[in-house]
Amino acid sequence: MIHQVTIKQRRSKRVARIRAALVGSVRRPRLAIFRSHRSLYGQLIDDEKQITIGSVKTGGTNTASGSALGTSIIDLCRKKKIKQLIFDRGGYKYHGVIKQVADTVREGGIIV
Repeated sequence: MIHQVTIKQRRSKRVARIRAALVGSVRRPRLAIFRSHRSLYGQLIDDEKQITIGSVKTGGTNTASGSALGTSIIDLCRKKKIKQLIFDRGGYKYHGVIKQVADTVREGGIIV
């Protein structure tokens, strides 16, 4: 029988490769993006202490929702006095909504 690698298995391998190189801290937390069928989620994670600094969610998966998520992340970073982030695309292609989130955060003055 031929072994077929599913889309989820390929994505989980990409996630492991990406996460091995990314480590967030208090000064520069990791911005982890998750995309479901209904919503977009963003978390600021401190990998040294293994805690979530903050999280935001939008109700939609189009590029307008990506911009809204980026704006929410900017507000959260300003409240927490964070000026730099490490962008974790979560195994997704850097395209479309994921790119829109990163661009919006950069336009808000946060160094990604």
